[in-house]
Formats: sequence, C-alpha cells, structure tokens
Amino acid sequence: MNENSFKQFNTRYDSETGAIWCWMEPTPRPCMNIVLIEELLLLHQKLTATYNNPHPDTIWPFKHFILASRTPGIFNLGGDLQLFQEYITHKEEGKLREYAYKCIDLLYNNIHNLDLPITTVSLVQGQALGGGFETALSCDIIVAERYSQMGFPEIIFNLFPGMGAYNLLTRRVGSALAERIILSGKTYNANELFDMGIVNIVAEDGEGEQVVANYLKSQNQSHNTIRAMKKIRQIVHPVSYQSLIDIVDIWVEAALDLSKKDLAKMGRLLYLQEIEKDSSMLKKNNFNAINRREDWRKIDDMSFPLKTHLGEIVTHNRRKSDRRKEK
Repeated sequence: MNENSFKQFNTRYDSETGAIWCWMEPTPRPCMNIVLIEELLLLHQKLTATYNNPHPDTIWPFKHFILASRTPGIFNLGGDLQLFQEYITHKEEGKLREYAYKCIDLLYNNIHNLDLPITTVSLVQGQALGGGFETALSCDIIVAERYSQMGFPEIIFNLFPGMGAYNLLTRRVGSALAERIILSGKTYNANELFDMGIVNIVAEDGEGEQVVANYLKSQNQSHNTIRAMKKIRQIVHPVSYQSLIDIVDIWVEAALDLSKKDLAKMGRLLYLQEIEKDSSMLKKNNFNAINRREDWRKIDDMSFPLKTHLGEIVTHNRRKSDRRKEK
C-alpha cells in the first residue's frame, strides 16, 4: 500500500494487534470532502485486495480496521457544507446525488466490514457531527474519549442526516430514540451516548488510542464468537444498500428545496467548520473547541413559544433553564 497516493489521511499497521489504523486529516476543513471520501474508498479496495491476495513478504491478514483523526479535538464535522451550498444554489442535482452516493458507498463498506472477516472501530477524540457521526456509527465499535461531542445539527438548516444515520441509530437504540436524536439537533457527550448504548467504550481524555489497543487484544481471544455475533446482527438488523440509496434520494430532494434562509443557517455551520480547523482562530473568536453545544444550536431568529418536530410545545429556552439547574 503506497501511502504517498493518499493526501487526506495516513495509515499505520500494528502487528501486535493485527490492526490497520487510518488517521484522517482532511483539508481545507475537517469534513467529509469528496477527496477524502474517494481516497477512503480507494483504501478499502486496496485493503480488500491485499487481504485476499497476500504477498509472501507481508504480515497478513489483518483483523481490525480503526478509523481515527489527526485533527486535534475533532473526529469529523460532517458533510462538505460549502459544496452543498454551491450545488443547492445552482440546482446541480446530479453532482449533489453523486456526492451522496459516494458517501453511501463508503459507509456501506464500513457497515459490512469491507466484506472481510474483520472488525471496524472508530476512535472519536473530540467532535463528530453530521456525516462525521454517521461515519463513526458505521463501524462495529465506537470508542470515545470522555470530552467528545457527537450529534446531528442538520435540522438547524431544515435538513436531516441522510447518509445512514436513521438506519445505524435504529439498529443500536431503536427507531423512537433514533428519531428523537436526529430531530433534536442536540449534541451529546460520550457518557450520554454510552448510557444510550450508542458508544461502546468511554476512554479517559488522551487515553483513547491505548484503550482501543487493549480492546483489540481482548477481542483477539474471542475473535470467532465476535464474528458470529456480527453475522447475527446483520440478519436481525440488516442495512441494505438499496435502503441507504432510497433515503439518500429523499435527502437530495429535500436539500434542493432548501430556502435562502435555510442556506444562510447552513452558512453559519460552515463558518464553524472553517474556524475549528485553526486552534489559534478558535481562541481569537473565543470559541470552546470541546463544549460547542450552544454554538451549534444557536438560531438567531428563534422566538417562543414554538413547536418542535416531535410535537412538543416549548414556551421558553429550556437550555438556559437547564444550565441554571446545573449551578
């Protein structure tokens, strides 16, 4: 595998645990841009080819694939919002659908372990939002450091996460809670997601990599049983490629119907993606890289009372009330 061909991530082989580590480092923003997606798809092809056609001089086959990030405090901030704005504004449906289909190809490979007898793990150290959260969910196991934040902010600009969120959350926590998470737009911490059954392991801050290594060593002793359980999960809670495509088609249709006001709100989140790539800019703008819940949820024109997408009547800003209670 020639790492020089990859520009937005790097890989490492750990012979002790039989694992391939993939460290994402997308530019110019820490999001799922088209180059990162295409490179990850190419990596999947190379890993599958290497596994099925081992070279005598290599130590194969591997047992695990770990997806992590080199961007401090960020796993991934989701879809390429700048690209979304451009395609939606100019009504370029074909290009928007092509991007979305590639996202589905990527997640489907993760969900089905690249059609190999391996385990996929996501190590979340920081924020995983929108498509970044979907990417983490597409792996068998999510290990998250305690300060990490995950959620789906798409509802802020009148859209929904269309690249597998509903399918992947439903098979972990059921459809009712999946809808609540998606429609709330809330950002959850690692402990909250662990209690829900979404995050599998919570690591102390800075210890995520070691916790993953320890997990892999313990799993290697029960590899046969775990492989069988994954097959059972696919039978009981299948995620078909066609279902992902059908949902993406709904997402594309909804995206093209966004108003200028919705796109302006999308621009707000794009701005946050821009500044979060630069820690010095974060400090300059007085943003907190860890606890960003208020920033992602802020909508300037919100007025009360209002009705949420869950049918709840909200008479006041409950978030401010909650913060007072915590004090």
